[in-house]
Amino acid sequence: MSWELDQVHQDFQASARAFVDRQVRPLVESAEEAGSFPAELWKQLGAAGLLGLITPEAHGGADGDGLAVALLAEELARASGGIAVTALVSAYMAAPHVIRHGTPAQQDRWLAPLAAGEAVAAIAVTEPGTGSDVARVGTTARRTEDGWLLNGRKMFITNAGLADLIIVAARTGDTGRGGLTLFLVGRGTDGLSLGGPLAKMGWHSSDTREVLLDDVALPADAVLGTENRGFYQIMEAFQLERVALAAMGIGHAAECLDLAREYAGQREAFGEPLTHLQTIRHRLAAMEVELEAARLITYQAAARLDAGHPEAARSVARAKYLAAISANRVVDDAVQLFGGAGFVEESPVARHYRDVRILRIGGGTDEIQLEILTRGMA
Repeated sequence: MSWELDQVHQDFQASARAFVDRQVRPLVESAEEAGSFPAELWKQLGAAGLLGLITPEAHGGADGDGLAVALLAEELARASGGIAVTALVSAYMAAPHVIRHGTPAQQDRWLAPLAAGEAVAAIAVTEPGTGSDVARVGTTARRTEDGWLLNGRKMFITNAGLADLIIVAARTGDTGRGGLTLFLVGRGTDGLSLGGPLAKMGWHSSDTREVLLDDVALPADAVLGTENRGFYQIMEAFQLERVALAAMGIGHAAECLDLAREYAGQREAFGEPLTHLQTIRHRLAAMEVELEAARLITYQAAARLDAGHPEAARSVARAKYLAAISANRVVDDAVQLFGGAGFVEESPVARHYRDVRILRIGGGTDEIQLEILTRGMA
């Protein structure tokens, strides 16, 4: 048994880090200021094979695994949470629905462009009054002679303003888990409109909006997967999404630990570098322990998910919970160590502090992960 990455994944991690250092980091500051994802990155990510890691080779992907997705998420988040989540939502939170449940025609239409960065996808489940309780989605889809008519509102939808394809959850049957269906809604569809970009505490370089569906007419073949099975398709896709978000937390924490170590070695207090103070050295060591524990449990969750392990869902819940909380603590400790220098906007640790907080909410809150882990106790 080994706790180390195999050579294939080590090589991929190195190539992903090199890509991020070369192509992503130089764009972070301008993307944050502009409040938008750098458009040129899409095709660069696609050409590097970073948007099609789990896409079948027949559709231009690598037919790879969730551990590779976790490694990519970690490396992207080291540079920018907003840039990371934009790419990850399209390629590994929305596209997997088409990979797993799309018809051959739907896959032919969307998978290759998404993997190449020539198209962008979003997933629209959350509503103004419905977040964690997916089974209570209220957006409706009514059958017509020609297909379906969708009406409702979605809120906090990442990539909505960029998306060529929005995967929409709507109610086609009874209340509860058994009555949801997923639909493919293309950009420019009549009745589809978007709110303005939401001003967020973090993820400044990502696009987040309200999605409005007002008599959106769709053909019968717009159904993605099986009618009235959408809830279960969403729960299935949540597993990789949560691994990716946990890995983003690792990336934020790893970057801040590196920054904190460098700063502590250079900054002097009382005539000596901060690392000469035992309390600082011990804090850095504790940050490392938290980071490595989160990294191991996240890699394990990804590997178990790839292997179809019977405990995969619980491993994913543990990873999402631990990595999100640990990342927040490590980043907070980095801000504390930087002192006033960590509180000003131009400090990278300030940006990571803003970006990392959402990881305890998005993709399933801390409370949802704990509920998964305590099912059957009551």
